[in-house]
Amino acid sequence: MCFALAVANRAVLAVYRPILDRLGLTHPQYLVMLALWERSPLTSKEVGQLLQLDSPTLSPLLKRLEALGLITRARSAADERQLVLELTDAGRALRAEAESVPGQVVDALGVGLDELQDLHAALVRVNAAALKAGAIRN
Repeated sequence: MCFALAVANRAVLAVYRPILDRLGLTHPQYLVMLALWERSPLTSKEVGQLLQLDSPTLSPLLKRLEALGLITRARSAADERQLVLELTDAGRALRAEAESVPGQVVDALGVGLDELQDLHAALVRVNAAALKAGAIRN
């Protein structure tokens, strides 16, 4: 299982790379954008929890997305310890271009949608078990 997961991770990321290159995003940046397209604004802490990324990993991603003009980062008026992330007009507009990404990835993988949905469900269970066992922090 370990070998298959590691190889599948690299293979799937390799499929995403050229697709996301056209959007000007890396895969981790794309994941942040997905979270914000689903629900903006979010705090950096919320994004970190959703993606299971720690602050030292997430901060450079957010700075780069801000430099690209896709998000803004601002201290919360209610709690200055919180960094609030919001989409810019350019960030919202990029969503329309990004809507074709999942279909392109599915096509490139050549695996049936039913199989991918089953795999997704299994991976969600594996991640939940690892979280419960303390292997990853939320």
